[in-house]
Amino acid sequence: MRPSILLTNDDGIHSPAFKALETALADLGRITIVAPDREMSASSHSLTLNQPLRFHQISSNRYAVQGTPADCVILAVIKILEKPPSLVISGINRGLNVGDDIAYSGTVAGALEAALQGIPAIAVSTHSRETPDFNGAAAVASRIASKVLEDGLPPDIVLNVNFPEQWNGELRVTCQGRRAGKTVLVENLDPRGREYFWLHEELHKPHEPARGDLLTDYVAVKAGYVSVSPLQLDRTARAFIDRMSGWIK
Repeated sequence: MRPSILLTNDDGIHSPAFKALETALADLGRITIVAPDREMSASSHSLTLNQPLRFHQISSNRYAVQGTPADCVILAVIKILEKPPSLVISGINRGLNVGDDIAYSGTVAGALEAALQGIPAIAVSTHSRETPDFNGAAAVASRIASKVLEDGLPPDIVLNVNFPEQWNGELRVTCQGRRAGKTVLVENLDPRGREYFWLHEELHKPHEPARGDLLTDYVAVKAGYVSVSPLQLDRTARAFIDRMSGWIK
């Protein structure tokens, strides 16, 4: 049987990125799309616990979920699909998910939830602009997906793929960088004199490569490369364990 590929995202079920992915992945396997019924950007790895989860089928292979990307993966694996998929692809997100933004990303969380379920997964994002290059990002996603379907991924590892504004045709394995900016509050008053705030980012120079000649995701996409960062579920700071052990003796 052909491999089963599950698509999800945090931009919502009506994202035009799904069409690009379906076209690019058509020769690799059977596609099922299970995605939030509305935009759920920056939802991170949140789950819906304080209200029921609901979904409805909107076409032969598309399901809209009243929930987060992580909810979508769980519902797809346990309820919607007859058996777990061979691969989960989360995206293509409109906007990069690099550096600190990985912590907030619903797109990356969709892939991480798949890893928790024991399924190989890829998160894919592209540079945000008026007309994002979903087709280019989808072609790269298909290329990487083919390799993952053939060789698999180590347990608890996902790939975080980011497509640059102007691609130079090359891919680079990268490490997670740090945010090229800081979050600030923009304060204002509404017409009734009540105070409100918008979150805003002030940009600054991104951090340099973290280890030797390994590029950070920020530096790679700025230079025109597709950034491919392996991320892991285990967040233990192992390099700090020995030092910390001395604190608690």
